[in-house]
Amino acid sequence: MADKLPPHPNRGGAISRRQARRRAVEMLYEAAQRSADPVTLLADRVGAVEVDPIADYTITVVEGVTAQRERIDELLAEHSQGWTLERMPPVDLAVLRVGVYEMLWSADVPDAVAIDEAVGLAKELSTDDSPRFINGVLGRIGTIADRLRAVL
Repeated sequence: MADKLPPHPNRGGAISRRQARRRAVEMLYEAAQRSADPVTLLADRVGAVEVDPIADYTITVVEGVTAQRERIDELLAEHSQGWTLERMPPVDLAVLRVGVYEMLWSADVPDAVAIDEAVGLAKELSTDDSPRFINGVLGRIGTIADRLRAVL
């Protein structure tokens, strides 16, 4: 199955992309709450005995969001109609960053899947209004995603 990552030696089964994506959102959120660098936080956790194993896809997403954060945040500010990044709930911001990263820099994730997964994470982790907001912002970015990918 293409959506499964190989099993980690310390786990009984494979970690799904959905689980890896959620973990990436959690790590980005935690780093923001602590005013810490997400990659440094991730590095401290990878291989730590007291922490559940971290999937390769989680690492890819956290590192990718961090590397592209300035461009991602520009796009979010431009397409979040009436909302500043500072005003957004921190969980929503983490979900949006992952969604934009997957849409524009993860060639193996179709735009519709990135949006759907982001909306699903918002339903699980945030407020009742968040899924609609996230769908709207990512949907607007999705309409120009091909042009954006061409210049990135």
